Amino acid sequence: MPHQKGIKTVAQNRKAFHDYFVEERYECGLELFGTEVKSMRAGKVSLKESWAAVRKGEVWVEGMHISPYDQGNQFNRDPLRPKRLLLHKSEIRKLDGMVARQGYTLVPLEVYLKDGRMKLQLGLCKGKQEHDKRESTAKRDAQREIQRALRNRQK
Repeated sequence: MPHQKGIKTVAQNRKAFHDYFVEERYECGLELFGTEVKSMRAGKVSLKESWAAVRKGEVWVEGMHISPYDQGNQFNRDPLRPKRLLLHKSEIRKLDGMVARQGYTLVPLEVYLKDGRMKLQLGLCKGKQEHDKRESTAKRDAQREIQRALRNRQK
């Protein structure tokens, strides 16, 4: 199969933007098995309840559900097994320090294909309070109303 160029989004974690303030984003590689890659290319992945943690100098993503590949038979892995993320050592040290001392959380934001390889966008996030969630919802509704008024005015 020829090498595909460009970026194709496979899955997004929309709930993360509702629950967290995303401070920084990191692009990570994923350590996967063949049947997992095939299943992800088919879009059978969920980031809804996933998070990442730093353990023994490595970053692991937990709770990311990859459905078993249909033709995978005995080669399929556990759908919820922890998957190792591939980052530079300096990035891992920085993330570990931020999570340990300053109360940040590592949240997977998006899984995508970049030039034929699976990548995961990891966000360094701070949790939102209930009033922050209401405020962002109000801003989004106001922006939607403004766009609707502009569309109606142009007609």
